[in-house]
Amino acid sequence: MLILKKIRIVLKWMVVAFFGSTILAVIAYRFVPVYFTPLMFIRLGQQMTRGEELRLRHRWVPLDEISPSLPVAVMASEDQRFLIHHGFDYQAIEKAAMHNLRNRGGKKVGASTISQQTAKNVFLWPGRTWVRKGLEAYFTFLIELMWSKQRIMEVYLNSIEMGRGVYGADAVAEWNFKCRAYELTRVQCAQIAATLPNPLKFDSAHPSSYMLTRRDQILHEMKFVPKFPREGEDVKKK
Repeated sequence: MLILKKIRIVLKWMVVAFFGSTILAVIAYRFVPVYFTPLMFIRLGQQMTRGEELRLRHRWVPLDEISPSLPVAVMASEDQRFLIHHGFDYQAIEKAAMHNLRNRGGKKVGASTISQQTAKNVFLWPGRTWVRKGLEAYFTFLIELMWSKQRIMEVYLNSIEMGRGVYGADAVAEWNFKCRAYELTRVQCAQIAATLPNPLKFDSAHPSSYMLTRRDQILHEMKFVPKFPREGEDVKKK
């Protein structure tokens, strides 16, 4: 009985430590730039294992130093309901589930929102296990609760993988388009967004015919996506 009591005490403090540390981390990242993510270190490890030149290009920039077309482009491509949902797009989840049921042998369709991708990028690792998906849902809930939509978008655009060893808007702007993030054109933003399903396969600097078609689709969808609001503006009125 004494051993069971000690085990319960240890488990209790492990739970307290987990929730306390994760909540504090989310609060801290509400204000502190995210200079490194788990994926960056994972990719460096993969590069070392393959004997490749180590490549990590990343420069944090505030949201107001990123082209206003880029948030619109990634919403058009990845999450058109980003400004109105609370982290999970249940309509997209339902559509994806129906599609996957009808096409069990074909390519699976996901329904991850920008909030979910941000939670995964900043706090977790790639993978499809139930444990990771559960943690992703937990961190998505926390950032939607504690961060503004502007902060989520700012972190997303600074941490998302946009090429081999390239992370964030300013790095991809410099590496692929020889400019800064605020100088990206509407077309370039759509071209970057077109790579996001698989940025290691698709190259925004040298787009394939498929990517050009996808870019044009995104440019068309961008016409129906509202301008991204500034901090403090009511996102639901945009």
